Amino acid sequence: MRKLVKRAARKNEVAELKREMAGLKRESNAKIKGLGSQVKSQAEEVRKKEGEIGRLEADLQRKDQVTEKNKKVLSLQKKESSSKVKELESKVKEFTTELGKKEEDLQACKKFMGDRESELNRLREEIKKKIQELTSKDKEMESYKKVTEERISQLETKLKEMEGKTGEPSTTSL
Repeated sequence: MRKLVKRAARKNEVAELKREMAGLKRESNAKIKGLGSQVKSQAEEVRKKEGEIGRLEADLQRKDQVTEKNKKVLSLQKKESSSKVKELESKVKEFTTELGKKEEDLQACKKFMGDRESELNRLREEIKKKIQELTSKDKEMESYKKVTEERISQLETKLKEMEGKTGEPSTTSL
C-alpha cells in the first residue's frame, strides 16, 4: 500500500515537472519570438535610416554641384567685367546687385549644406545607437536562451531520475 502511495506521489511529481517544463518551453518560445520581432523591427528601422542617409548624401552632392556651377558662373562674370572696362562703368550697379544675389544664394547653399551635414551626422549617431541596441538585444536573447536551455536540461535530468526510481518510462516526449 505504501509503495502504491509513493508511486502515485512520484507520478504526480513527474507529471508536475512535465507540466512545468512545457510551461517554461512555451514561455521561452514566446519571449524569443518577441525579442526576434523587436530585432527585426529595429533592423528595418536601421535600413530605413541608411536609405535616408543615402538620399541626403545624394542631395548634398547635387547641392555641391550647384554651388560649384554658381562659383564658375560668378568667376566667368568677373573675368568678363574686367575685360570690358568701358561697359563696367555703366553697369557697376547692375553687376554689384547681381553679385550680391549670387553671394546670398551661395551663403544659403552653404548654410543648407551645413544643415544637411548636421542632419547626416545626427542620423549616423542614431544608427550607431540602434546597432548598439540590436547587439544588446541579441546578447540578452542568447543569455535568456542559455538559461532556459539549462533549466530544461535540469528538469529533464530530474525527470529521468524520477523515472529511473519509479521504473516507468515517460509517456511525454520533449
